[in-house]
Amino acid sequence: MDHKNGSLVTEFILIGFSGQWELQIFFFVTFSLIYVATVVGNILIMVTVTLSSSLHSPMYFLLGNLSFLDMCLSTVTTPKMITDLLAEHKTISLWDCMTQMFLMHFFGGAEMMLLIIMAFDRYVAICKPLHYRTIMSHKLLNQFVMLSWLIGFIHTMSQMVLTVNLPFCSHNVVDNIFCDLPLVIKLACVETYTLELFVIADSGLLSLICFILLLASYTVILVTVQQRSSGGLFKALSTLSAHIIVVTLFFGPCIFIYAWPFSGFARSKTLAVVYTVITPLLNPIIYTLRNQKMQGAMRKLQFQSC
Repeated sequence: MDHKNGSLVTEFILIGFSGQWELQIFFFVTFSLIYVATVVGNILIMVTVTLSSSLHSPMYFLLGNLSFLDMCLSTVTTPKMITDLLAEHKTISLWDCMTQMFLMHFFGGAEMMLLIIMAFDRYVAICKPLHYRTIMSHKLLNQFVMLSWLIGFIHTMSQMVLTVNLPFCSHNVVDNIFCDLPLVIKLACVETYTLELFVIADSGLLSLICFILLLASYTVILVTVQQRSSGGLFKALSTLSAHIIVVTLFFGPCIFIYAWPFSGFARSKTLAVVYTVITPLLNPIIYTLRNQKMQGAMRKLQFQSC
């Protein structure tokens, strides 16, 4: 197809959630409440970790960074999705779409790396407790966080540099609640088979491999603890359960969306909601309701502010 002979697309139409007006209102109220809870909850964690001296440890430092990434990831997609629920014309400009995809993979790639770092932190804390403070030094933590941001930047740039100049001629309907690579690049009026395979390799297989490595690391931790002390297995399970839940809910949708991006799974808005709306909310819920130390620090800060 000679795309120079046709009019180029300047905006995309997001299908989003279609249905009766009452259902749209229900989704608007529900997702608005979830987004507000996500922002407030993650900000509360970041403030508590920063101000509470009892939480100045590697695990909570990484948790504060995870909260920031969760909040950013949700902010990239959720406000636009919420406003579109009440909009008659659900459109997004070409460059806003590209920006949304860039930021999604930037924050998503950074969070992917941060979850691996948090798994390493738990391994050192449980399997090498006497050397924990020495290994997980403040310098190493800062380097880890910078590495996660660098990985996120490389991850998104490697895909967006091949996507940003694609020509879009006539088809501009994205059957999802936000712009994302698998669906957007299919709309280009040039052959994108090679780029599609690259997305599978870059996002899909990377998500799958990281998920397998994380599960393997947790298995190694549990086996090591069981060999040392059978009584410590329950404590280790209690400590790791929150991490395993977060990892599963983060990587699960990613694997289905990007490892098989051009199958029917790519058009599943449910997976998209889980990945960008539900998972960022679960971080503050899991780490506050299950963590007595975090709850105690929050109550102490609340008492001091009164």
